[in-house]
Amino acid sequence: MLELLSSQPATLISLAVVLGLLIGSFLNVVIYRLPIMLEREWREQCAWLDGGEQAASATIAPYDLTRPRSACPRCGHPITWYENIPLLSWLFLRGRCSACGIAISPRYPVVETLTGLMFGYVAWRWGATWTTPALWLLLSSLIALAFIDLDTSLLPDSITLPLAWIGLLVNLENGLVPLPEAVIGAVAGYLALRLVYHLFKLLTGKEGMGFGDFKLLAALGAWLGWKMLLPILLAASFSGAVVGISLILFAGHDRAKPIPFGPWLILGGLIALFWGDGLLRLWLG
Repeated sequence: MLELLSSQPATLISLAVVLGLLIGSFLNVVIYRLPIMLEREWREQCAWLDGGEQAASATIAPYDLTRPRSACPRCGHPITWYENIPLLSWLFLRGRCSACGIAISPRYPVVETLTGLMFGYVAWRWGATWTTPALWLLLSSLIALAFIDLDTSLLPDSITLPLAWIGLLVNLENGLVPLPEAVIGAVAGYLALRLVYHLFKLLTGKEGMGFGDFKLLAALGAWLGWKMLLPILLAASFSGAVVGISLILFAGHDRAKPIPFGPWLILGGLIALFWGDGLLRLWLG
């Protein structure tokens, strides 16, 4: 099968784009539902501590990535299969619910398109190798984390921690980088931001970032190795500063309200993944 796809790169890329659109549709579910699932879990834990096991078990209907069925948040209209075709359904419905006409966020087609394009690029760049599906998993996780962080300022452990372990496994046989570089990258990535966190708190008395950022950079280090940590941090700091200053100057953003750092770490990680080797060679002359 791999040999067949290797001899037909156009077919591989086309299949990758279609798969990316489908995965992107699922990522929209993850982005919306996972924070709600976490909040429900925290409330159940609080109820258990407050009123015992019986109070904790008195939950409402099950809620996870598959239940209940997707529906319009305004009128409750169940989303049919033909209203759930990635990208095409949103265009056909003109971005509105077929029942009540409420606008459907353009984020849905954006996530689907972004995932499809990235899947296609990886297929073109790495071809029919085992590295390609591994990178698809990495990209899917990063896209979900970026949008969850933008919405809630959360980087769930249920994504960041497995991502770090999987990165080490991918590099077990020198997948993207040699295993020692991956191990050092994971450790150094975590400790670097942890040190920055404590220094900032010591100087200002405030928390400059969340613990999820430490784990995210550790995961990126596990996948890309320690050599990519500096380019990731430079790209993340620069892009985050530009966006933050722009929001304050032109959008009236409250300076006291923190801006999530995770999406900019992820942007830096993507730059390092796709163009990091060339940037390092350029940097080192």
